[in-house]
Amino acid sequence: MAKLKGVCIGAGYFSQFHFEAWQRIDEVEIVGVCDSVQERAEQIVITYGFKKAYTSVEEMFLSEKPDFVDIITPPESHLELCKLAVTRNVHIICQKPLAPTLKEAIEIESLVAASSVRMMVHENFRFQPWHRELKKLLELNIIGEKLHTINLRMRMGDGWQTDAYMNRQPYFREMERLLIYETGIHFIDVFRYLGGEITEVYAKLKTLNNNIKGEDFAWVNFDFANGGLGFLDANRYNENTSENPRLTFGTVLIEGDKGSLRLYDDGKITVQLLGKQEHEHNYRFIKKNFAGDCVFATQQHFVSSLVSQTPFETNVSSYIPNILVLEKIYESSKRSAPIKV
Repeated sequence: MAKLKGVCIGAGYFSQFHFEAWQRIDEVEIVGVCDSVQERAEQIVITYGFKKAYTSVEEMFLSEKPDFVDIITPPESHLELCKLAVTRNVHIICQKPLAPTLKEAIEIESLVAASSVRMMVHENFRFQPWHRELKKLLELNIIGEKLHTINLRMRMGDGWQTDAYMNRQPYFREMERLLIYETGIHFIDVFRYLGGEITEVYAKLKTLNNNIKGEDFAWVNFDFANGGLGFLDANRYNENTSENPRLTFGTVLIEGDKGSLRLYDDGKITVQLLGKQEHEHNYRFIKKNFAGDCVFATQQHFVSSLVSQTPFETNVSSYIPNILVLEKIYESSKRSAPIKV
């Protein structure tokens, strides 16, 4: 079978994880990389062994006639880039957040639905191996059939400095919405993946570092349709004691009617049934690329689903509720009240 021809748009900090993962997917050949800075695109082509560098998306689409495009640019650009891809009948995998507003996200959904193009959101946290394993254990009813609570606690410790985020993603400092918009959107998807649909949120957001514009602290309560409750305790300011906070991005405690599941910072998962001792659950993951090689797993899912013509887990229509929940979190914090989703 001929390889799928892919092109990539964007060469910011996170793109390196996309590029490295594409190198390892045998069914794919990256034939073009586009960035507004020619030298940066050329360096990526040299570093990863891709075909050609571009500064014009339209020229790249016209010259390469790709099967798919990987959009690795800020959300403000996603609608226009999706329009270009749909015009050229190019399938899309697009970084999160899908769009800066719910309105634009729905516009992208409508655009794709009216075409023959298939689109997946690059929502990689649900593809982290520990979250996949927790999902399996829940589906096996290891801790019972009734979900009581999901608690997720994150402490990144990368945002307390006067020059916070400058070394990796300096644009974080100027974002009016930061923690929930940039990182919390991942957790919203993880909560929906593990706990089901969210029906209500109650949020308290704060800015702890006065040198940045957006929030870096969040407490969010979630109500699930199945009667369970969720709680997100996220903070980029304070530190934790883990060797690598960017491995799992936090700890998770899931409680059911027959016991508990725990995810630790080092990727360890334990099971504690009621009346029994906690014991470690054996599963395998690798410390490669980003957060348990979840970028590779995400992109492999995109490719395999594209080839087999099966649904993407994070297609646009299934991802829209994440954006809706995100908007309700900001509304809840502003109004200091629970908000129905």
